[in-house]
Amino acid sequence: MPATNVMITVEHNLTAQCDWLSEENRTDLRVTGQFDAARCLFISILPFGQAVPAATCIFVLLALFSLLVNGFTLFGLGRSDDLSWEPRVVFFRNLILSDLVQTVTFAPSVIHALVQRRTVAFGLWCRVQYLVGTASIFSSLCTITCMALERYIYVCHAIRYLVILTQVRLRLALTLIWVYAISPATITTALLHSEVERTSEPFIRGLLCEPDMVEQHMGFPRVPAVFRKVFGLVTLLLCVLVYIFSYFRMYQDARSATIPFNAVNTAARKTVLFYCGMLLLQLLPLLLKVASDALWEFEGAATPATVTVFHISLALTLLVPPCVNPLVYGLRNAEMRQALLSPFRRWTERRRRDV
Repeated sequence: MPATNVMITVEHNLTAQCDWLSEENRTDLRVTGQFDAARCLFISILPFGQAVPAATCIFVLLALFSLLVNGFTLFGLGRSDDLSWEPRVVFFRNLILSDLVQTVTFAPSVIHALVQRRTVAFGLWCRVQYLVGTASIFSSLCTITCMALERYIYVCHAIRYLVILTQVRLRLALTLIWVYAISPATITTALLHSEVERTSEPFIRGLLCEPDMVEQHMGFPRVPAVFRKVFGLVTLLLCVLVYIFSYFRMYQDARSATIPFNAVNTAARKTVLFYCGMLLLQLLPLLLKVASDALWEFEGAATPATVTVFHISLALTLLVPPCVNPLVYGLRNAEMRQALLSPFRRWTERRRRDV
């Protein structure tokens, strides 16, 4: 019998061991025989066993690419003395650090769940993942917003650029970014921890400990959910407004410089559109959370299939920005690209001299 048919037969046998309590509430599972709940919950999320290897490969490739490109970028910036003092590089390093934390926090959990074909256990690691993951997402978002403000000061207030962005203020900005990122994550985790679990199931209904799955496991506690949604929405709106203001003012200055010559600054327009598109990519996890939160507010709208789509989409979008950010904010810039490649050029020249 071919291996594919064997896998399909095994998958059917596993599915048969999981009984649904009712058609209206397919998320409540009962385990029959000696089979464990985590495997049943996994099958309820990904009923098509043939898709699991493909999903595993995608998440492994994204995780490896993120670790390699972020590690290479951080190594190159650390070896470069020419750019280490520049404010944009300081913020860029912080973004790389946030992306590495985000990748290390989420990728192993998803990959382990896919390989084992089991959902995540609700324990200490789940709570740590919730805390660290939330902090890294807010840190990345705040850092990119600060990078937009830094570009605005550089373009529109070039004369006072170094006066405004001193080393003391840069350190203060980085401190405030992490305080702002860690505070809501800590408060929400503490509020969730203070709630009494309303289920005896040791596993959540997801591949990673994201807010919807954790809150669903805890019985939808109202206080932490409201705090998380309000804080996330306010942060999202604030970052979007700051980003739009910064790049709109830069575009206005570039356009004003070309009007006397009856020319159109196409490059400035393309730059603004490009970075606005990159902001949209960075905001995808938060936008998905806003849509998912709105979905849970409407009774009957959050069907198991819809919740699964949002959960898998969130897991995927959490790993995409860390892969793209080093390319957009690092290798795309000629000066920074030269600084990143300089250690390898020196190593190559040293090898040639030795030969």
